[in-house]
Amino acid sequence: MCGISGIFGQGWHTGQLDAMVAAQRHRGPDDTGSYQDASGCAGLGHNRLSIIDLSRAGRQPMTDREGRFWLVFNGEVYNYRELRAELADYPYRSRSDAEVVLAAYARWGARCLDRFVGMFAFLLWDSTTQELFAARDRFGVKPLYYCAAGDGTLWAASEIKALHAGGVPAEPDPVAWASYLASGAHDHSERTFWRDVRSLPPGHALRWARGRLEVSCWYDLAARVGPDFDSRPEHEVEDEYRALLGESVSLRFRSDVPVGINLSGGLDSSTLLGLVHEAEGAREVQAFTFTTEDPAYDELPWVRSMLEGKPYRLVVCPLRPEDVPALAASVQYHEDEPFGGLPTLAYARLFERARDEGVTVLLDGQGMDEQWAGYDYYGRAGAGPVPLMQGARERAVRPECLVPEFRALSVPLEVREAFPDRLRNLQYRDACYTKIPKALRFNDRASMRASRELREPFLDHRLLELALRQPADRKIAGGVHKRLLRRIARRLMPAGISEAPKRPVQTPQREWLRGPLRGWAREQIEIGLECAGGTWLDPKRVREAWKDYVEAGSDNSFYVWQWLSLGLASVKHAAVCQPLG
Repeated sequence: MCGISGIFGQGWHTGQLDAMVAAQRHRGPDDTGSYQDASGCAGLGHNRLSIIDLSRAGRQPMTDREGRFWLVFNGEVYNYRELRAELADYPYRSRSDAEVVLAAYARWGARCLDRFVGMFAFLLWDSTTQELFAARDRFGVKPLYYCAAGDGTLWAASEIKALHAGGVPAEPDPVAWASYLASGAHDHSERTFWRDVRSLPPGHALRWARGRLEVSCWYDLAARVGPDFDSRPEHEVEDEYRALLGESVSLRFRSDVPVGINLSGGLDSSTLLGLVHEAEGAREVQAFTFTTEDPAYDELPWVRSMLEGKPYRLVVCPLRPEDVPALAASVQYHEDEPFGGLPTLAYARLFERARDEGVTVLLDGQGMDEQWAGYDYYGRAGAGPVPLMQGARERAVRPECLVPEFRALSVPLEVREAFPDRLRNLQYRDACYTKIPKALRFNDRASMRASRELREPFLDHRLLELALRQPADRKIAGGVHKRLLRRIARRLMPAGISEAPKRPVQTPQREWLRGPLRGWAREQIEIGLECAGGTWLDPKRVREAWKDYVEAGSDNSFYVWQWLSLGLASVKHAAVCQPLG
């Protein structure tokens, strides 16, 4: 896990590249490196968090023996050992997976991407042809941002702040902010909250040569799944999926540093724990869970029950109201864009504790709800349109609190109907446009803020493809969600182990914002209004909505967090809100 950066074109200087590397030090505190092409039109920077091959042989930028290809790589290719054996004639100088990426590209070119099982984003410079090839993994577990200037210069990095450090102007994108504040949409497209800064979409590749940029799709989940359902007997599917689960978790234990796991009290964590217990080399694992010390949300009793009789030490990571103001400011800096409220802060605290405990890599259970229709609204898939914001009993956003001209800039979420059935289209939307993309961004920044690597075994592409091929009755039957997954989980969990009830939130955000954090929340909202009042937000309506939230006990706090996010972003960038031109 690392930070990567690069500048391509004429007229830039090494100080810009050095600044980009410095801005991402938290992503890789173990080492830094840079490379500048002899032509002067390409520079690569790298921040290293050492995970596989801790020696200097694994440092980057990395080149092949001839010095033609230069690579900066972020992430992990988990099947690197198998690929290394297949590419045994390559003259390796390290044991790293990054060098296997070099070998694979030298042999197969862009076709190497299909052979990778993992999470990754990389920049690969061909010094002979003077061309850049860059790519991002299938679901965007690892980030890659870029900015293409009018003169043909290209900046690219793992985080937006690195682009700004390298000379890209830090100007807000009003369309992105309007879409977020009006509908809650974010992380659903290549647009970011910063003007001219784009996110390379998951499963896409980028080519740049002599000022010309081309972006193309190399992985399409819907195309790989196809329209037809899996007609095999259910027991065959169950056995195949179960075997893939075991392989996915085992692959993600490949590490030269300690590995831990994140746990909650749900079915997904229970499944992960059962698989970890079977994995080779997993006996020294530490388990981490967060708590807000509120019994209405606390899943600690279920976590303790899951771990009973297992050899794993549990580390409990509390988040308290007094932690929130300073932690929110720090997390906002690292996220660069609005993030997911108190759950993200609790995660950030967990990764801090993992750092203190000397655990560098953690496994997480993200992705099962989307694969096996775990959310309640999947059961209503045939009942008409499903709103973008789920899980709330009342409206999640307040578009009437926006200035009409600003609200009109909002762009509706457009998701293609990739499948002939409504349920799979919802799953596809959540996996590729809404829930997973934003969760991955929140979690990547929260983990890398503490220089920890987060691995997502349930986002192995082979698992998602197999699950999406299954008919609806293997996902939901008799009102029971994740039906086939539950059958598999029962084989992994001891008898009598139950799970926490399914809940849309895991923290008392709504209670804290109107209670112990009321003063801080009001202050952040006023900061946002000072910056955006009259151009983006209607101050009178916002204050009335805030008063009603505090006094009437609204069930939903998302819109309040949106306004808080504007205040937090304004503190980081004083000019985040500008009058509409």
